[in-house]
Amino acid sequence: MDNRIRRVVTTHDAQGKAVVLFDGAAPNVKVRKVGGFVSTLLWTLDTAPARYASSEDFGAAAIGTAPLPRGAAFRVVDFPPLAAEPSAAEQRRLLDEMAVARHDANAEAPRHAFTHRTKSVDFAVVVAGEIDMLLDDTEVHLRAGDVVVQQATNHAWVNRGTETCRIAFVLIDAEEPAAWRQHRH
Repeated sequence: MDNRIRRVVTTHDAQGKAVVLFDGAAPNVKVRKVGGFVSTLLWTLDTAPARYASSEDFGAAAIGTAPLPRGAAFRVVDFPPLAAEPSAAEQRRLLDEMAVARHDANAEAPRHAFTHRTKSVDFAVVVAGEIDMLLDDTEVHLRAGDVVVQQATNHAWVNRGTETCRIAFVLIDAEEPAAWRQHRH
């Protein structure tokens, strides 16, 4: 699968006509050393209601996995087949690269090395391939066309298949879940 994502962004010209601002391969691509995930950030919002870009590339933002406060992030992630389970050191490196909240350290050990969570409501659409979404005690097998609405839960994406799985994500900043506060000491 070609990892490059064509991104078309529209705006208005000085006369108020709809025009194309960007059309080409999205430039904000990160390859995660652990797991080999390829994450392409397409656009971010830093507030809602959203402000419009007349020339700025809101997809060029340097953010972790979570959206900006009171904002949103739109990205596509390619998950290659998992070759081997990562070590604890590799897990720490991956979560640091992703800049995500780790599984609650005061609770049980995470189910999988890729387990993480974000303070966001996430909309995900499996575009191609298959993948397993691991939650604390359950697992869901997803195929192309399936959608997920994830509400700040611990989760891991694990591709146990033979082909890359592509998922489009929209993450929207949210309040901290009560479940997170209840498990703090």
